[in-house]
Amino acid sequence: MDPFKRKTPEEILSSIHKLQQGRLKIYIGAVSGSGKTYHMLREGQALQEQGIDVVICAVSTKQRPETMEQLAGLERVPSLHWHRHGVEQKDLNLEALLLRNPEVVLVDGLAHRNRPRAEHKTRLEDIKLLLARGISVITTVNVYELEGVTEAAKKLAGISVKETVPDDTLALADEVQLVDVTPETLLQRLSDGHLRNHTELHHFKHGNLSILRELALRLVAEGVNESLEKYREELGLIGPSGAAERILVSTQYHWNGSIYVRRGQQVARRLNGDLMVVVFTKAHKKLTKEQQVFKQSMKKLVSKVGGTLEELSIVSRRELSWRLVHYALSHNVTRIVLGHSKQTRWQELWQGSLVYEILRKMKNIDVFIMADRAAQEGERILPARVAGKETPLQEAKGKAYHRLSSHEVDEKIGRIKRGTFKVYIGAAPGVGKTYTMLREGNMLLKKGVRVEIGLLETHGRKETAKQVGNLPIIPKQQIRYQARVLEEMDTEAIIASNPDVVLVDELAHTNMPGSKHKKRYEDVIELLDAGISIIATVNVQHLESLNDAVEQMTGVRVRETIPDFILRLADEVELIDVTPEALRQRMREGQIYAMEKVNQALNHFFTSGNLIALRELALRELADDVDERLEAWEQRSSLRGPWRRKEVIFVCVDTSEQAERLIRRGFRIAHRLKAEWIVLHVLDSSSHHAAMASEYRKKLEALESLTVRLGGRFEQVSLEPNRHVAEKLILMAKEAEATQLVIGQSKCSIWERLRRGSIMKTILREARHMDVLVVSRYDPHVKLEPSS
Repeated sequence: MDPFKRKTPEEILSSIHKLQQGRLKIYIGAVSGSGKTYHMLREGQALQEQGIDVVICAVSTKQRPETMEQLAGLERVPSLHWHRHGVEQKDLNLEALLLRNPEVVLVDGLAHRNRPRAEHKTRLEDIKLLLARGISVITTVNVYELEGVTEAAKKLAGISVKETVPDDTLALADEVQLVDVTPETLLQRLSDGHLRNHTELHHFKHGNLSILRELALRLVAEGVNESLEKYREELGLIGPSGAAERILVSTQYHWNGSIYVRRGQQVARRLNGDLMVVVFTKAHKKLTKEQQVFKQSMKKLVSKVGGTLEELSIVSRRELSWRLVHYALSHNVTRIVLGHSKQTRWQELWQGSLVYEILRKMKNIDVFIMADRAAQEGERILPARVAGKETPLQEAKGKAYHRLSSHEVDEKIGRIKRGTFKVYIGAAPGVGKTYTMLREGNMLLKKGVRVEIGLLETHGRKETAKQVGNLPIIPKQQIRYQARVLEEMDTEAIIASNPDVVLVDELAHTNMPGSKHKKRYEDVIELLDAGISIIATVNVQHLESLNDAVEQMTGVRVRETIPDFILRLADEVELIDVTPEALRQRMREGQIYAMEKVNQALNHFFTSGNLIALRELALRELADDVDERLEAWEQRSSLRGPWRRKEVIFVCVDTSEQAERLIRRGFRIAHRLKAEWIVLHVLDSSSHHAAMASEYRKKLEALESLTVRLGGRFEQVSLEPNRHVAEKLILMAKEAEATQLVIGQSKCSIWERLRRGSIMKTILREARHMDVLVVSRYDPHVKLEPSS
């Protein structure tokens, strides 16, 4: 919107109306008992301490002790009681609330239906009236109570609900905050008797809880993505943000169009991304009857798989590559799916290649060139089950009678002895990870569990420091370094103390020189192996494989990272979700950093855009983690669908700055496809002496270290005389039975390509039996050219 444009009377009235409206905040959880009411009441207490007039009405604590503690000091406006099928119900007392006229009302059960003959049928309508009268509302809802989720909840978890709210309800809210709880924690609460008055205990199966949790994570992530796109649009930013995947399939109304759409759907589902399909047609040229038939078929297929289809007309073929690139950038696409060229080398020279043109023009968007498997495997649309390969359930049944080897026995004993590992993860500093970890430590202490603090970083936050309570702190180790005495976690002292549980902050921390381990997570692994359970904290930006995405989103390269296997090692991973608005407010109040650092933080890492993007990244990453665990736990296909075809990912790297990015990308692809992955570097014998230079060896060692840390296999081979690099890569890939090649976008000049030949062109021409992913170079200054 033009800031200098004069507003119309209608726009002025609309702005005034918004100023007079109350604010709506919704706490959403997977199920009842996840802690939504506790968090709502806790926020009410915090607002009251700030001098805000807060009341509660129709709040149900279910007699949970921890929740009931949060009622202290909050004024209650009596609700209207009635019974439905012998169960007591509470309606909002609108008349009393409007007469009392507080600033904020806390109310449970957004999906509640009022008594017969009430002024409004639903609580949502009551809340809308309060908001219109300038009264703010904080309320709660379960994910399966949203109309758009009820069908999925019934299909996937067998859960039916009668009281729901419309799909657009979350869009009405000024803030939506997820209360994330692991199935293990919920089942423990049930075992402890804290959910004894629960009316929906049939939901409490591990698989059902995981499904509902993943639905909640993905739903909130979608909402965050919408706000992120709106924010970026206002700033004039184009292209993908790096937080969400958006897959674009470019195809034609042809017999093989369905194959491309299906492949795009598989990629989108495994990456948890949106699917878009675009078809280019010649302007002023009618479709043939055959094309019209394929068009109708494709429209049905795209609709069935949940994608969108758009038809665009072009005047000539030369326009196609430019239009596709423009379309992809303007729609925030992260990956384009194309078919391999079927042209001969001479046809490519004479007519030009669409794929090469797109790769030359593409910025910040990867290009996935789909293998032509029809010639090799027959025409197949859906992924086939690998011949002779058992399903996970069949495999599990077979293993039940398998006699364990001594090595397998030792492994199982090690797992039994190993401590339990729980990780609290957040989108940014200050969300409350340490606070929640300490609160859980004190709860365990009350149960008689021996809990000690191994390493605590309060960063001067008073509210966090208060949570230490009665928890004993193990003194830090003193390390002398360069005439200074530095402190680190004392792993040996913790093992000697041998507590049941140890609390450890900031997993990604790099230890001081002279420490036993280089990284804090290595200390944690040693403690787990010693049989000590760990509760730890980390921020999502510290995950190694997300390093490039975080830099793309925030402009900050995070130096301290942890390998992704650390999260997979954890028995539980729980997200602490806070809205960007709330987090920035905490920053302004000095609750995160000292006041002298506040302005710098708000204008750099803690900008609204960065926090929205990191929040979405955290939500999606944890949803993926839940999905992986659900697949392993239930021994069935997950919400993202099956991926049965055997995959081997082959990543080709040089020693350029893009090499690490390619390795991380290869890992994330392999992890999602449960595939073997190999990183290959070809040593050119013609430059043998230069290649063995000290700097070159250091780069290779760093690349190998990163690959191994992420769980891949690093290989380097020498190039035989008179052989081209591309030919060697293809030969090695064939020997490894690779199904997907990952290469980087070329940065060679046209003169270098003419003199030495193009590795990419050779690979695309000679490896048409394989999928090839070309990872684009990131350019933060990319601009969208006018479409006409």
